[in-house]
Amino acid sequence: MNQALIIADLHLTADEADKTLLFIKFCQEQAVMTDQLFILGDLFNVWLGDDLSIDYYQKVVLALKTLSLKTKIFIMTGNRDFLLGDDFAKQTNCTLIDAPYLLEVNNQQYVLMHGDELCTDDKGYQHLKSALQHSITKFIFLHLGIGLRLKISDQLRQKSIKAQQHKSCEIMDVNIVTVNQLMQKYPGANLIHGHTHRLDTHVNNDFTRYVLGDWSNNQGNAIKINHQLNRLEISTAVN
Repeated sequence: MNQALIIADLHLTADEADKTLLFIKFCQEQAVMTDQLFILGDLFNVWLGDDLSIDYYQKVVLALKTLSLKTKIFIMTGNRDFLLGDDFAKQTNCTLIDAPYLLEVNNQQYVLMHGDELCTDDKGYQHLKSALQHSITKFIFLHLGIGLRLKISDQLRQKSIKAQQHKSCEIMDVNIVTVNQLMQKYPGANLIHGHTHRLDTHVNNDFTRYVLGDWSNNQGNAIKINHQLNRLEISTAVN
């Protein structure tokens, strides 16, 4: 039977050892038991380019590479780690995928996305995303020195935190009209996304929208699909 596990928004950092260990435990004990693992963006809280960031996450790289011997791994970039590139994919033996991605498991279809594309009410964020993720901007950034990359990344992160303090919860959530327009292109499919960190299940007339939550240092969450869809809790508890 074809099976898939889906996670998002781990926001791993080099100095959060507990969360990294939780993810490695998940890879070794749960993801290894499934056919496919999909990571829907923001596996890392920041990614400064493969040439710099891979060295900071060798344990994660090794865990993914080891897992790939048993499980196919597909990674979608998020708004935090959109600079993940070919070197990362090669070293982890993962496949980088674009959104929206149509997954079919046992005759059921699911549209997979990071989710920030659906937050169209946040026009300031969408404009910034368009500028930062433009191919020219990425090319220039990846050719800067490490010190300057770190400085720019920190400034953008602080700006983002400050901006969120003045935005309503509704603006930072998905726009339902945008969601409906997307799903009209995929009749019969359901939607799975992350980004908003608002773990929930929204049942609509034509489809169901499953929202993944983010991970803490001692707890995470996943969606498991085989003959049906189930939610899983990931924890540091001993099995």
